[in-house]
Amino acid sequence: MFQEIDPLLAAGVTLATAATDAVYVLFTSAVIARKRIWAANWSSLWYILSSFAVISYTDNWAYIIFAAIGSWAGAFLTLTFLHKPPANPSGPLSPALGRSEQ
Repeated sequence: MFQEIDPLLAAGVTLATAATDAVYVLFTSAVIARKRIWAANWSSLWYILSSFAVISYTDNWAYIIFAAIGSWAGAFLTLTFLHKPPANPSGPLSPALGRSEQ
């Protein structure tokens, strides 16, 4: 039922999908900031990286597990290390008070 899993290929799929998700987070950030050239650059790199993972696990569906692990790690680590919360976050929002409640 299971084909032999090549550890080197499994590591490659994991790293490729981790990098793909990291690039996807950076792509999304560039789109939100309306940075057209950076969004286009990240998008191009995103497809190059994702193609390795897709081509690698189409022969053996078990590699999808490694792709999922890499995907999770890439998004988590990118948001953890590259997109730190602001140093001076604004205070909590309070509901608007009506005239009768003031």
